[in-house]
Amino acid sequence: MAQLGRNSSPGRARLHKVFGAVNIGSFRISAMIMGETDTGELLVLGSGHRASQGIKRGYVTDMAAATYAIRDAIERAEKNAGTSVQSVWVACAGAGLTSKVSKVEIEIGGRRIEEEDIEHLLVTARDTIQPDGRMVLHAQPAHYTLDGAHGVANPRGLHAERLGVDVHVMFADGAPVRNLTEAVQSAHLEVEGVVAAPLAAGHACLRQEERELGVALVEIGSDVTNVSVFAGGMLLGLRAVQFGSGDITDAVASAFGIRRFQAERLKCVSGSAIASPSDHREMIPVNGPGEDGAGPVARGADEKNRIARAELVSVVTQHLARLTDEVGKSLKHMGFSGSAAGQVVLTGGGAELDGVAEFVQGALGMPVRIGRAPALKGLPEAHSTPGFATLAGLCLYAADDPIDIRSVGSHFQDRMRPGATGRPGHALGRVFRALKEYF
Repeated sequence: MAQLGRNSSPGRARLHKVFGAVNIGSFRISAMIMGETDTGELLVLGSGHRASQGIKRGYVTDMAAATYAIRDAIERAEKNAGTSVQSVWVACAGAGLTSKVSKVEIEIGGRRIEEEDIEHLLVTARDTIQPDGRMVLHAQPAHYTLDGAHGVANPRGLHAERLGVDVHVMFADGAPVRNLTEAVQSAHLEVEGVVAAPLAAGHACLRQEERELGVALVEIGSDVTNVSVFAGGMLLGLRAVQFGSGDITDAVASAFGIRRFQAERLKCVSGSAIASPSDHREMIPVNGPGEDGAGPVARGADEKNRIARAELVSVVTQHLARLTDEVGKSLKHMGFSGSAAGQVVLTGGGAELDGVAEFVQGALGMPVRIGRAPALKGLPEAHSTPGFATLAGLCLYAADDPIDIRSVGSHFQDRMRPGATGRPGHALGRVFRALKEYF
């Protein structure tokens, strides 16, 4: 948890906690500061973003450039918030994220289940985790079972022969995560926690009922599209597609022989995933207002450097079809197809393309909606778009602070929080409180 900085105003005294978050993407780096009042109300104090530097496909490629961009983004958020933070939660979208569900049971012998039995179960589950040289980002209990029956929220006081738990474990490659944390620490910030981007996005975009019944979340970033499947209240599978909205921008730039900034503007302002009969008649300027002479004349443009909108839409849809095809393959690989399929939620900056939900729905044959952060007090309209959903979800995740089974038991191990200190009693108490609050 981030603490109120020295610049906090007296008017903020009613805040009980303050959370800082940084989403380090390949297109932009964004930061948000959220406060929680004594009554539990969450409000966005400030947010900010800037163009990304030193990041490619979720990996740090230039430490100095990434550090500068992170510092700049957090300072913009601090300026808007009127307060400073010393520590932040960080979203991780790359690093070879994978997940699995581990099922563990212990014998109870028909007697009444006590708190010690739950602790024993969670410690047993913790000891079964086999990272195989990889970093464990999360190890969270999702559901308890009694004699194989699912859907038990609080097993305390009940009788059973066997008590079980389903644990969701998220793995990542260690070196890329350490590079992310080092870039943040070099920006004079402590790392409160590293959170897999799909979990953060899920906190912002998915309703609890959707996570229970089954839903696919497709986060379209600039360089990477994370495809994840939730069911039974937890993330069951995850696959990363090395293709994103930035690749569509590059395709537009290549097709028309123009600069990338011109292609990005064309895609965002005039691009669409749905063709219209009037597209052939509509001529759109390659340059924006005041940009005359800022870039080359587009290939096939008229004397005013305009192209037919139909040509732009053709390039966009051609490469969007490629992305959708990869998303469909990922969903099928994870068993989210046919009768097992359900709602698909699109989020991330790529989900802001006009008509993208209709295009993906037609391509996948599944119902599709756009996922945004919930209405949060103080959230600027500009940051309530799908492109900032993961950032808002990161703050919501921090406020929720889900239980990690590695923080329980006699051999207490703190969660993946560089520089954090463990408090065994505090962590164990949170486990039992979570039986009422989290499940």
